[in-house]
Amino acid sequence: MHDQAPPVNPTMRRRLFLQTLPATVATPWAAAAGPRKTLRLAFGSPETSFDPVQTNSDSNTALVLCNILESPLGYDYLARPAQLVPVTAAALPEVSADGRSFTLRLQPGIHFADDPAFKGRPRELVAQDYVYSIQRFFDPRWNSSDLYLYESLQLPGLAARRDQAVKTRRPFDYDRPVEGLRALDRYTLRITLGVPDRRFIYLLADAQMMGAVAREVVEHYGDDIGAHPVGTGAFRLKVWRRSSRIVLERSPGHRGTAYAGTPADAPEARAAAAHLAGKTLPLVDEVVIDVVEEAQPRWLSFLDGSYHWLEVPTTLRALAAPNGQLAPYLARRGITLQRQPRPDMVMNFFFMQHPLVGGYAPQKVALRRAIALAFDSAAYRRDLLSGFAIPAQSTIAPGTSGYDPDYRSEMSSYSPARAKALLELYGYVDRNGDGWRDQPDGRPLELVMATQSSQNDRRSNEIWKRCMDAVGLKMRFDISTWPELLKKSRAGSLMMWGYSWAATSPDGGFFLAIAYGPNASESNDPRFALPAFDRLFERQRVLPDGPERQALMRRAKDLLVAYMPYKVHAHTQRLDVVQPWTRAFWRHPFMRDYWRFVDVEPGQGRRE
Repeated sequence: MHDQAPPVNPTMRRRLFLQTLPATVATPWAAAAGPRKTLRLAFGSPETSFDPVQTNSDSNTALVLCNILESPLGYDYLARPAQLVPVTAAALPEVSADGRSFTLRLQPGIHFADDPAFKGRPRELVAQDYVYSIQRFFDPRWNSSDLYLYESLQLPGLAARRDQAVKTRRPFDYDRPVEGLRALDRYTLRITLGVPDRRFIYLLADAQMMGAVAREVVEHYGDDIGAHPVGTGAFRLKVWRRSSRIVLERSPGHRGTAYAGTPADAPEARAAAAHLAGKTLPLVDEVVIDVVEEAQPRWLSFLDGSYHWLEVPTTLRALAAPNGQLAPYLARRGITLQRQPRPDMVMNFFFMQHPLVGGYAPQKVALRRAIALAFDSAAYRRDLLSGFAIPAQSTIAPGTSGYDPDYRSEMSSYSPARAKALLELYGYVDRNGDGWRDQPDGRPLELVMATQSSQNDRRSNEIWKRCMDAVGLKMRFDISTWPELLKKSRAGSLMMWGYSWAATSPDGGFFLAIAYGPNASESNDPRFALPAFDRLFERQRVLPDGPERQALMRRAKDLLVAYMPYKVHAHTQRLDVVQPWTRAFWRHPFMRDYWRFVDVEPGQGRRE
């Protein structure tokens, strides 16, 4: 969302972004306060599970979780480029010279929200809670789709512990210490990696992956833990009507925190910092989230005052911001526009184990590249993103390491003529005269794209159908829901599907990890497995940022273009429209636990 942010130097000392209030300072929710403040938001797709190990990397679910659970580190809300700061940790971690050992000391006196699992007793956050929370990703019982993020770090002892549980079919052993993950004392945590990775520090700022959960809570709720997230964060879950409404309330026992950040030199940052000065966080009493999958009702609800801000649906961007400027009818109402590049990539993938579109033989590679060349990505960016996007040359997103604005490739090229030539060259011709190309062995060729039923998906399908028709490739669409598509993708039962990945840190290596062979069936949805690519990925991962790593990442990008497991269309721009009664909202490119900084004027907007 901003220019490429350099890695944070873990030895550098910075002013704290959040500071625990002295015990003598009364928190505003402990005293008789003013009118109740409710922040109202909308999601365009439903949540999955509020258990961090079972989210399936769903961004909306993670957003809620990150405002309930807390990781040791976080980001300075208003600093640009992104800067890491302590959250539950007392300071940034001590990192060993070889980049393999990270030692964190937690602040004492941080408590989980009250819950029946604690039997009426206060429950302090301790180092062992983070040990347990990370171990859960390795527990076969939960079958976490995000395990790959830890597996790739090769934490000594944890993979063997998981293998033992799988082989013996006995419960995962949480009690016996392992070298890779230790609580040295009540408040000190040490994580030891099997491979050097200084960028692991960013994972420590992701509450979906590093948010602390209490063992008593998991054991109390068992398989229903996904409906009972309990953390140390500013909010706790109050109401959950699945795929309809989520309500969070301010956690009564949450410690007071005061904003003390370092704002960027931007009008939005300066205004937010001025509003937050001297205030205790969080500033709202309740967060109400409606799940509204169709763009038009979501937009109309924002216009009638139901929501404090809204990411403008792609189909309505020209209406909200013609020529990139806020529409006059919105400006007259005091609504403002925030426009930022996103560290993301919008793509479709080919399942590499599918007998039609998968494989590494020349004719299979030719088919995927022909499909990619036949697709009009410019029309996609124009019609679905209203032009608020740039052509993608690789999987790596702007604002992350490894992105090169001068890199050019075939990724976003549109050439039906070249597509037809490739298909002809490799024997994909119409053999029975029905107007559609067949496979080289004469069998029928039909592409099947998995999709959802929203208006945006329908428009995307129209572009795909028109482009494939133009080169003689028959295509149909398999319509399902977001949760079902996630399940099908993990099961390997899709031929083609598309969505977007957004970075949660400045490390662009993530956008290569989604093609790393060992991540198959997790983040690597295509199940791409190319040894040459895997070796490049492994080599770049252990290097510090610099020319050598950049060169390896470029070679890895070249291979993804050549084999085309992903057809990447665009890197998008985010457009948020913000109601005039909303204060201190300035979206961070990577931070997800930001609702506690936002303030609202009570009694404004549409009331229910």
